[in-house]
Amino acid sequence: MSDDEEELGEEEQGDNLGTYEGDRNEQNERHGFGKATLPNGDTYEGQYEHGKRHGTGTYRFTNTARYIGEYQKNKRHGKGIFYYPDGSKYDGEWNENIREGHGIYTYPNNDTYEGEWKNHQRHGKGTYTYAATKAQYTGTWREGKRQGPGQLLFNNYRYVGKFHDNYPKGKGRFVFKNGYQQNGEYYITTTADEEDSEAPPQVQYRWIARNVTATQQEEPYDLDDERPATSRSQDQDGHHKAHGNGDGENAENEHNPDGTDGADGNEDEENQQGNDDIPGEEQFDEEG
Repeated sequence: MSDDEEELGEEEQGDNLGTYEGDRNEQNERHGFGKATLPNGDTYEGQYEHGKRHGTGTYRFTNTARYIGEYQKNKRHGKGIFYYPDGSKYDGEWNENIREGHGIYTYPNNDTYEGEWKNHQRHGKGTYTYAATKAQYTGTWREGKRQGPGQLLFNNYRYVGKFHDNYPKGKGRFVFKNGYQQNGEYYITTTADEEDSEAPPQVQYRWIARNVTATQQEEPYDLDDERPATSRSQDQDGHHKAHGNGDGENAENEHNPDGTDGADGNEDEENQQGNDDIPGEEQFDEEG
């Protein structure tokens, strides 16, 4: 994701304000519509109020970036579009020069994110679409990462569950177009490098299949939707019964590679891949 280009603010520093053509008020301040060229070569054309950019206007940077939208007291505030030098674009809400609110970001590779923003980062509910594969993640975000309930949609199936630091963690399900779903759980394990104690640990995400059932009716996402403790305990008890000691070995043995109980050939191939690797794991590495 492109870093936000900060306007240098020469208009607020000293007596050298660059050149200006346009309306002024009785105090000889820039007020109304005008065109300005700043000392660094940037240009602005739009509305002013008491000497500051205020209202709608277009600001062009010498590095080819430009902003078209609303200003308040010299800062991008309200709705506007920012075109970045790398070809990316943000179209949405701003809060004092910061991407904040609802907006759409189009990345250089044509990936897109549409949803909520906070402090320049994806934060809240939103959808990230991968241009190359058409895969799509819809769910919650925190500080730029997938965090909380969400689903990752592929061409022939989708994964629904909870996410942590961009990756699925805990209970979830793969839902297939044939009307069946595979229930299970993602486990996260870390392995230290014995030869290099300073190297970061290797993180592995492993899908442990539990059973195959008919597709459940979808429920809306809710950040505050947590099941009662009794339900969680019952689920955990059922999980331990299904997987023995809970180390994943029994669960792997119970994984159904033959795709029975209504699973078709496509599901079989995808489930085998999911037992050791995250299907479509490359979809977790977006431009941003």
